[in-house]
Amino acid sequence: MPLDPVAYRPYQDPDDFIREVTDLIWVDRSISFIRDNYEPDSIVHGAYGTSTTREEVIQGTLMRISATPDRTGQAEDVIWEARGDDAFLSSHLVFSGHLQTSEYSRTIANCLYRRGRMVEEWVVRDTLAGALLHGVDVEELARVQAFRGYQGSWTEAAPADPIAVGDSGPRPDDHHAEVSTVLEMIQTIWNERDLQKVEKFFERDLTLLTVGNRIVIRPEGYRRALLRLLESFPGGRFEIRDIQAHYDVRYAGHRVAVTWKFVGDYTGVPNYGPLTGQPVDLLGISQFTLHNGAIVKEVRLWDDIALRAQIAAARGDEPVGPSNIY
Repeated sequence: MPLDPVAYRPYQDPDDFIREVTDLIWVDRSISFIRDNYEPDSIVHGAYGTSTTREEVIQGTLMRISATPDRTGQAEDVIWEARGDDAFLSSHLVFSGHLQTSEYSRTIANCLYRRGRMVEEWVVRDTLAGALLHGVDVEELARVQAFRGYQGSWTEAAPADPIAVGDSGPRPDDHHAEVSTVLEMIQTIWNERDLQKVEKFFERDLTLLTVGNRIVIRPEGYRRALLRLLESFPGGRFEIRDIQAHYDVRYAGHRVAVTWKFVGDYTGVPNYGPLTGQPVDLLGISQFTLHNGAIVKEVRLWDDIALRAQIAAARGDEPVGPSNIY
């Protein structure tokens, strides 16, 4: 079923819609446009919890723009997929750079728009990149943030068949082979821990871009990067919450975006300070690029500072600042 132009009007398609609206708000500083762009009761799942009002989005956007006036962002990828005939779900990878230096970081925002209005969003930022660049104490930075907790769909059970229905609703069964490859990889390597199978799903010359502006190459690098996350939460598992798939030569062909939740007890290697034995609830998004049936690139993001804030809260550390939901 073709997508009705009401879903992305006045732009030419959802890709154009997402890039232009993002620039209007974040580059041209038209913060007030959020009132036209978001529903009053729009839901945003961020690294520190869930916001449920448009006003929270406006306030959070203002504070973030004010804190980083010399940074600007541009679209690195937009993976979108229809949700019925009047809606779409996009996965927008934003490369955010400083105008006069080589400082940069990445954000992925997954947005559900219905008839041109935002109704629900899932967003992750690589805040660790900036902290490392400026030599900030990441544990201290985490303690000034309050983890507020999640609400709504994020607290519900994971979709039983995310290929058919994700958190954003029923999805078309397009690009089935590529989607199946990615989901089989996540189950086999991420959840079952069969790290030998990396070569089965990935090209030899793979690239992984992940938190802290880390660039990882080759299968062995990929294995070590995954182990680095899992070693602190050895019993943790990844839940698939949503999927988008799209083909566009402008963005190197087939791409698959996956919104995932990682849940595991902090009982392993104490990479995040003293162990708590308590579970974490980590929002993450990955974008995969495939060629000839194999994965050649992954961008995997979560907010590592927010993860530390969540662990600090479980330890009973008292936050000294406000939550940064958006």
